[in-house]
Amino acid sequence: MTSLHNFLKSLLLFLLFFNLKVNAQKVELYNSISNDVLTIPSKVLNEDRRFYVHVPKTDSTSLNKTFPVLYLLDGENHFHILSAYIDYLSHWEEIPPMIVVGIINTDRKKDLTPSKNTITYDGKNDTTLRSSGGNEHFFQFLQKELMPYIETNYKTNSFNIFGGHSFGGNTTINCMLIRPEMFDAYIAVSPSLWWDNRFMLKQADEKLKKSSVYNKIFFYSDGNEGGSFHTAVLKFDKLILNKTLKGLRFKYNYYPKESHMTEPIVAYYDALRFIYKDWKKSTDAK
Repeated sequence: MTSLHNFLKSLLLFLLFFNLKVNAQKVELYNSISNDVLTIPSKVLNEDRRFYVHVPKTDSTSLNKTFPVLYLLDGENHFHILSAYIDYLSHWEEIPPMIVVGIINTDRKKDLTPSKNTITYDGKNDTTLRSSGGNEHFFQFLQKELMPYIETNYKTNSFNIFGGHSFGGNTTINCMLIRPEMFDAYIAVSPSLWWDNRFMLKQADEKLKKSSVYNKIFFYSDGNEGGSFHTAVLKFDKLILNKTLKGLRFKYNYYPKESHMTEPIVAYYDALRFIYKDWKKSTDAK
């Protein structure tokens, strides 16, 4: 683990430097390294939505190759990290190359929460949460507008991954529960399962029928947030274990040395390795 952490820290230093240049040069730098910064008008959300797209490099021998797609929430924070991880790991044939779609927020409290709620994890009332509860509309935007756009304009295959952190982790879990057909693998980094009196725990208990078939890959984790945050994730892990779902390949990682904001650096790396732990270069799908 020490060598892995040293590698990740070194990579993070590079990414931080890279991100400073991105912030300084905005769209121009993304375009110069073959990433796209795009905007589409959303009729579902009644607003324009911006997103980044990272496309694997191809050569003359792989012009017709198709790629899995990772749809990533909080794209403005984590897009550069995931793109670098994927480029590095795929270069060394540990995972396949893939397209990364980093979705940029307009109102994450609205898009990335499953229910109306203004109470924070520590029991305080926060009126800035009044716009919450927009998960369903956001899923419609993904399914009816963003994903069709990506599938039309890029060389995708049929394997899709959905990843998110904090409220984004809640969103990926909620999607897996109520719209499981949308994605093949789900990543929930430090999901805010304390939300709305543990709304997601009740939803999971209701939607996940014991011993049912659930052919998905699922990675979830938390860091040293402690208190109601950690206990809610532990209860969720126990619920998943007790359901004994057939076909569900899942893993829970706990990172006691990582804070809520540093955990994504190691968790997303581990999630990619877990999803593709049996992948070989000769595997065309996924």
